[in-house]
Amino acid sequence: MTDSISNGVSGVEISPDLAARSGLPGEAHGNSPVALGPSRFVRACLRQPVDRTPVWFLRQAGRYMAEYQAVRKHHSLLEICKQPKLAAEVTITAAEKLGVDAAIIFADLLLPFECMGLPFEFLAGEGPVVHQPVRSAEAVDALRTDRAAELGYVGEAIRLVAAHFAGRAHDETDDQLGIIGFIGAPFTLASYMIEGGGSRQYIHTKTLMYREPSAWQRLLEKLAAVLREYAQQQVDAGADVIQIFDSWAGALSIADYREFVLPITRTLVREVQAMGVPVIYFGVDTASLLPSMRETGADVLGLDWRTPLANAWRGLDYACAVQGNLDPITLFAPPELLEVRVQQVLDEAAGRAGHIFNLGHGIVPGTPVENVQRVVHYVRAHSRSWSQQATAR
Repeated sequence: MTDSISNGVSGVEISPDLAARSGLPGEAHGNSPVALGPSRFVRACLRQPVDRTPVWFLRQAGRYMAEYQAVRKHHSLLEICKQPKLAAEVTITAAEKLGVDAAIIFADLLLPFECMGLPFEFLAGEGPVVHQPVRSAEAVDALRTDRAAELGYVGEAIRLVAAHFAGRAHDETDDQLGIIGFIGAPFTLASYMIEGGGSRQYIHTKTLMYREPSAWQRLLEKLAAVLREYAQQQVDAGADVIQIFDSWAGALSIADYREFVLPITRTLVREVQAMGVPVIYFGVDTASLLPSMRETGADVLGLDWRTPLANAWRGLDYACAVQGNLDPITLFAPPELLEVRVQQVLDEAAGRAGHIFNLGHGIVPGTPVENVQRVVHYVRAHSRSWSQQATAR
């Protein structure tokens, strides 16, 4: 990113484009006070001071909500994704019911497959299934990269969500709700393409990666080309932040990640940042990969619940913001224990600028909605004292 400016936090630089989106001043000097912008969530992504820790949830719109189930009675998941009004309705309903600080657009990671000429479907009990997996150089060469415009329905849904929340505060302050768009990371999407669905061992993926590195590289480059255009559509429609899901990166060794995945991912992250938005990079079971993931340059790294947040952030030298990291199954705990676990995550963050409260993975079906709402209440109540202590320091 070029022509960056100091944003008032030592060691952090952002582009003028990003400064404008987050409400930061066009010029700031050293550690001088910075006027806070309209979105608490975006400010936290940029490690700016906030009045309290922002909170949202992975899969906050999903089967655990009665309102979503009512929509699903009449529409398949893909039908909801492809009808902007329905996708916007599901997104807005979840954000408003939970009282979170950001709304993530309702969509699916695999949507780009169709415009690349690779159909898939969701089978009950199996999840997404690709009936003709990509397991040869010829199959890679057959993939299209010129039809990303067909994904415009996601941008239209974002546009509707952004218009709904424009100019209205979502809590007792004047804070504006953040709008999150998202894309899959090249490795995770490639693994779905090659395995034909989810996997435990990723044998087919790693076999192609090891034995046909040129085909592997072409596959990642094709995915990155489509994802770049797809992300641009979402930013143009009003997304404040783009989250890149590398859900299966934890299946890789550090050496394999650095050789086969990091270079293309770093390029994609920087290209999305050049669009003027912060990037959140998220994976599961990636504790050993976090230092390498930091080399992507992402503004925020998502942390799962397996590693204490304080240890993970310290290991990153506090060089980026972090998101997480409550175990999603803790949402089934009684309120007393749930509040303790929320407090523990906040204590790990210690009020440091750049923490976004979230789960270590998505909300699962059957989760009590009232417990998700309780987490929002606990974060609001308990994080203010940490923010006040940080301000005093």
